[in-house]
Formats: sequence, structure tokens, C-alpha cells
Amino acid sequence: MPAESEMKKIELATLYELRLTFSESEKAEYTKEEILQLLDQIAIVKK
Repeated sequence: MPAESEMKKIELATLYELRLTFSESEKAEYTKEEILQLLDQIAIVKK
């Protein structure tokens, strides 16, 4: 199991990836379903 400091880095990297995903999009607003789809796509790529 990763150390606490490594887990913190992973969490921050994940948040940054989400930020980039939203900021690179031309959309200004998202539905709940759209957000869930984006999260699913990220999870699938990370497997």
C-alpha cells in the first residue's frame, strides 16, 4: 500500500486531471450525467 504522502500525490494528480478535462472543454456547464461519463472515461483509462 502506498505511503500517505504518495496517496496525497495521487489525489492531487487526479484532481488536476479532472481540472484539465473540464478546462480543455468548450462547454461552460455540465449535467450530472456528463460529469459521471467523464469520470467513467478517466477510470477506464487508468485501469
